[in-house]
Amino acid sequence: MAYDLEEQEQLAQLKAWWDKYGSITLGLLSLALVIVLGWQGFNWYENNQSQQARGYYDALERAAAQQGDDSSGRIQAAMQTLQGEFPKTDYAARAALVASDALRARDQLDAAAQPLIWLAASNHVALAPVAKLRLAGLYLDQGKYDQALAELDAAPDSFAALYADRRGDILAAQGKRDQALAAWQQAIELLGPADALTNVVQLKIDTIGS
Repeated sequence: MAYDLEEQEQLAQLKAWWDKYGSITLGLLSLALVIVLGWQGFNWYENNQSQQARGYYDALERAAAQQGDDSSGRIQAAMQTLQGEFPKTDYAARAALVASDALRARDQLDAAAQPLIWLAASNHVALAPVAKLRLAGLYLDQGKYDQALAELDAAPDSFAALYADRRGDILAAQGKRDQALAAWQQAIELLGPADALTNVVQLKIDTIGS
């Protein structure tokens, strides 16, 4: 097929451009394809992990609702799998709270502490502070006051009032009346008068302060 002079010039320009930029263009296209495929693969992996984690979470919840002698073993087995294989999922974090509550209700306090210890040490922004608060309460029930107080160091702003209230409970249990009153007073100041918990904390102050 014959080309006129103008078409020949355009083809020559195109060939020159391709000789100069063709490798770069192919490289960028290949990189874009790798990114797209990688993102799709990552999403598939995340969804697959989440689905599997949900299965173990559901199994843990079912075991927690049962009263048989072997239910505690099933709870702990499901929790260990979630911690070991799906630690970054929300299901693992939520399961830690469910497992701890269920084991605590069975008066297995040492076992109940383990999921909370794991969650408290995790990077789960929403539930790690909850785990520390519950762990402090668990240690309080066991008379492990120093360990309980240690869990309440460096409270996140959104949990500062609840941590102060729990700190007051621990100090009161230790017989440290003035320190307990100060912690509860701090809790009230952080909660504000409109919070429903304020009246509960004030009752503690009135009881121990009388």
